[in-house]
Amino acid sequence: MSKVVDLTELSPKKLRTLRNNLNNRLESFSTSGEGAKELQKSHVLFGKTEGECAQMLIDVLREIKRRSRA
Repeated sequence: MSKVVDLTELSPKKLRTLRNNLNNRLESFSTSGEGAKELQKSHVLFGKTEGECAQMLIDVLREIKRRSRA
C-alpha cells in the first residue's frame, strides 16, 4: 500500500528532496524497467509504480511552482 503524501505540508527542502528522489526513481525505471531495485518499506516511494512516480513528480513540480509565485 502506497503512502499518501500531502505536498502542501512539506518544507521546501523536503519538497526538493522528494523531487530528486522521484527523478532518480524514474531514471531507475527507464534503465531497469520493472526490474528496478526494490525500495525499503519506510521509503516514501515504496510500492509506487513508474506511472505513480511520474504523476507524483508532476504534482511536486506544480507545488514548487505554486510556492514560487506566492
